[in-house]
Amino acid sequence: MSLSAKHLLGIRDLSREDISVFLQTAEQFKEVLQRPVKKVPSLRDITIVNLFFENSTRTRISFELAEKRLSADTINFTASSSSVSKGETLLDTVNNILSMKVDMVVMRHSASGAPHFLAKHIPAAIINAGDGINEHPTQALLDAFSIREKTGKLEKVKVAIIGDIMHSRVALSNIYLLKKMGADVTVCGPPTLIPKYISEALGIQVNYNLKETLEWCDVANVLRIQLERQNQVLFSSLREYNLTYGISRRLLDELHKEIIIMHPGPINRGVELDSDVADSKQSIILQQVENGVAVRMAVLYLLSNRNAISN
Repeated sequence: MSLSAKHLLGIRDLSREDISVFLQTAEQFKEVLQRPVKKVPSLRDITIVNLFFENSTRTRISFELAEKRLSADTINFTASSSSVSKGETLLDTVNNILSMKVDMVVMRHSASGAPHFLAKHIPAAIINAGDGINEHPTQALLDAFSIREKTGKLEKVKVAIIGDIMHSRVALSNIYLLKKMGADVTVCGPPTLIPKYISEALGIQVNYNLKETLEWCDVANVLRIQLERQNQVLFSSLREYNLTYGISRRLLDELHKEIIIMHPGPINRGVELDSDVADSKQSIILQQVENGVAVRMAVLYLLSNRNAISN
């Protein structure tokens, strides 16, 4: 199995076949992770730098664990404790790291397009771990993997993405992927948190009524309110948001069917999800976390151009 791209910069750049290759390879690595010995030598002698210019917990740990499971050599870089704080440019920082013979770069940055800029200037394979409000491709891949694992398919599955669509790179990558794989997508949230162009530009439905959206969907992927990215007040209070768009146990019990609940994390409990929903049997949030390691193992392995998964 091979890819049409050298980098993973975004889902928009991938073909349907590329996505299928990532998901199929992730299935094989999920099996590896069920073994008593979970480490394989697939990326021995490959050096990977985790270049995080923005705070992260789940994504960073997931990548680090995936790299260790593949036996790669890993370098962790944090901007706040580096020469970036002294004024060093992004390109100089990466070139200095590459001079140490790094093969791959996993990058998170607050500026949209930063990984694309790097891909034009350095020879290493670049994996986008989230850039601004643009994309978060590995999150979309693990979400799709989790949906397919639970439902058996992606085509014709009805997926609702609920919450702060305006500022979410997870939402955009999920929409691109789900549409390419034949799923039906609706976004739901306050009008101030949904871009006006999104329905026409991306070919999806928009619904501002939460209960109608939940009655329609098979899967609800719930996003947090990203207050850190909002430079103006877009709703009156978190309590008002919870009353209108928060998902409670009572609301789910009123539906005429049982739906799957997802969340990319971190969860704002009591805002977008009540605890008895996040921790319920309908929730696959912890499975998403588990699947994230297998999916990122697949991404690292495929972009390394190694020939076979080692036993």
